[in-house]
Amino acid sequence: MNCIIIDDEPLAREAIAMLVHQTDNLDLIGSFNSPETAKDFIENNSVELIFLDIQMPGINGIEFARTIPKETFVIFTTAYAEFATDSYEVDAIDYLIKPIKLERFQKAVDKAHTYSKLFKADYGHNNIEQIADDFFFVKANRRIFKVYFNNILFIQGLKDYVVMHSENQKVITAMNIKTIYDQLPKDMFVRVSKSYVINVKHIDSVDNNTVYIGANEIPIGGIYRDFFFNEFVTKKIVGR
Repeated sequence: MNCIIIDDEPLAREAIAMLVHQTDNLDLIGSFNSPETAKDFIENNSVELIFLDIQMPGINGIEFARTIPKETFVIFTTAYAEFATDSYEVDAIDYLIKPIKLERFQKAVDKAHTYSKLFKADYGHNNIEQIADDFFFVKANRRIFKVYFNNILFIQGLKDYVVMHSENQKVITAMNIKTIYDQLPKDMFVRVSKSYVINVKHIDSVDNNTVYIGANEIPIGGIYRDFFFNEFVTKKIVGR
């Protein structure tokens, strides 16, 4: 997978380049000190993955991510944890806090590789075929999958697709997240951000900004927070 780095700090670019060179199946084809200097390169070359800083002079990383081609993935690299929720609003693959450890970096890259392979398959645009009381059929990768609601951990909207995560598989199909959310049972599923719908039965814990389901940390968006906590958390808290 070819990639580029965009960061206004020279030392940060060098550090990420070292991580890239230590990671299999990554080919660094460009390094830039601002979104403005990278823009022409992206328009004239096929860039599969961008390691993108957020706090930069001029256009920041969040704003720039809204302008890149849909087929290009973004992994944010930043020193500021407070932008995590915003990053998923622009369909980022992952969000890495500097200084970045190699193991965490490679985990993010593995996620990008997985999604890249899924997106390159022929999914078509036929989406949900049939809905029953406890499952639906979904067309994906030239097959029809029977997906039980109980088995879904969470659903992620990414680009023009949704990815249904269960413990044993990921099913991806061409559909926006609102469309699938509208067809799910509302006593089991709740939308917690622009990009995520979760199955409340699989919640392990929550804090003010994050839902934890297994090893997955799912950001809670500001406009969804009150409804989620009022309807699915506060009412369930056991008093002393």
